[in-house]
Amino acid sequence: MNRDYIFHSYTKTMCSHCQRQVDGKIVYDSKGVYIIKNCLEHGEHKELLEEDVEYHLLKAKYDKPGTKSTIQTQIKDDCPYDCGLCPSHDQHTCIGLIEITMRCNLNCPVCYARAGKGKDLDMLTIEKMMDFYMEAEGGSAEILQISGGEPTLHPNILEIIKMAKGKGFKYVMLNTNGIRIAKDEDFVKALSSFKGGFEVYLQFDGLKEEIYYKLRNQSMLEIKKKAIQNLSIHDVPTTLVCTVTQGVNDNYLGEIITYGMDEKCIRGVNLQPVAFFGRTHELETKKRITLSGILTRIEGQTAGLLKKLDFIPLPCNVERVAITYLFKDSSGGFVPITRGKDMSDYKHAVNNTFMFTVEDTLKNLKDENIDFGICDCCDLVSDIKRVIPKGFIFKSKKEKMKFVDENTFRISVSSFIDQYNFDMKSIQKDCVHVITPDLKRIPFSAYNMIHRKKYDYIYF
Repeated sequence: MNRDYIFHSYTKTMCSHCQRQVDGKIVYDSKGVYIIKNCLEHGEHKELLEEDVEYHLLKAKYDKPGTKSTIQTQIKDDCPYDCGLCPSHDQHTCIGLIEITMRCNLNCPVCYARAGKGKDLDMLTIEKMMDFYMEAEGGSAEILQISGGEPTLHPNILEIIKMAKGKGFKYVMLNTNGIRIAKDEDFVKALSSFKGGFEVYLQFDGLKEEIYYKLRNQSMLEIKKKAIQNLSIHDVPTTLVCTVTQGVNDNYLGEIITYGMDEKCIRGVNLQPVAFFGRTHELETKKRITLSGILTRIEGQTAGLLKKLDFIPLPCNVERVAITYLFKDSSGGFVPITRGKDMSDYKHAVNNTFMFTVEDTLKNLKDENIDFGICDCCDLVSDIKRVIPKGFIFKSKKEKMKFVDENTFRISVSSFIDQYNFDMKSIQKDCVHVITPDLKRIPFSAYNMIHRKKYDYIYF
């Protein structure tokens, strides 16, 4: 008799029970893609990797060489136990995340950090972490996320943002639950002074109050709306960040996206299927939502506005990130720039980064004319040129940012790795890294699975 699956690839994985590294194989059938693991102590077990087989097989078309980076630790116990970065890591830091406090004014059941009562980092330590990140990226670090806990509780939050802007990071993000932003308009006005390479990364789980009771343990909807109102008044670019949980808000993703498109300050939506570390627990893994599952839901909930194939695996981490960009058309509506195109033909025009600039994409396409036969008449170039103003490339940085802010919309899905869906390639391509106070860069998923507890003495 034949097996009931197709063996797709071999991987190193992690026992779902003891977190030891074990052999595994990635398989698929008509229902999805799975990792089969075999631990000598806990036996064989099977975990969901992707809900959509077609999307998983598509990822390889978008893969490309990673960007080299400096290392801080040597290989001793193997991945992911040597993080820091070690020589095995295959991608540089696209996003560096600094947790400036473990204090928080919420007690979320889905918190990765177990934040609540904790300590603030001092300014000297924070500055050393910023300098380390910049140096580790050869003086051109891209995105810095200031996080926590709830970073707006730090008494020096405005000075920290100002310091980050002065260090030369290309983009600075403030990760926040929005409570202070809703209650303190003077604070929002101060944030507006950082415009140009700055945005608020606002926790936003939906437009139904019951969602917040389940995910945030309290009423939050009016706070979120007030925060967005204040951000719009002061024109602060904002991304909505949604933790997607099966049976709670996965049926409302289209509603969140269209709401974001209608709000003045919202520049994009990031959807994150809940990962099972921190305050989540093993029993909930049976209700896992995957990246491809989110894409399927988006298509079903947006009445033709978005299709699953409008999203592409982001080349810097094809395993865990999908993205699409929409341009505003002449009618004022948004149209995906990727619609109807095989974007894998253009993957070399997309840098290993979460940052998107129209001019970089056009430049990369032009630079690769010789190798790839791309000319101004190719679909992607002509579509971009159709929606950007004449002489765009020669405009000032401020003018370019204003155009992108007002005429583009970004939708991304970021899927994290836990001990249940652990796959070696995924962790070694992870490009979101936590910058630690002892000056290491640890992939976000590995930090939350294994390494976070090592830093409790600093934060608690």
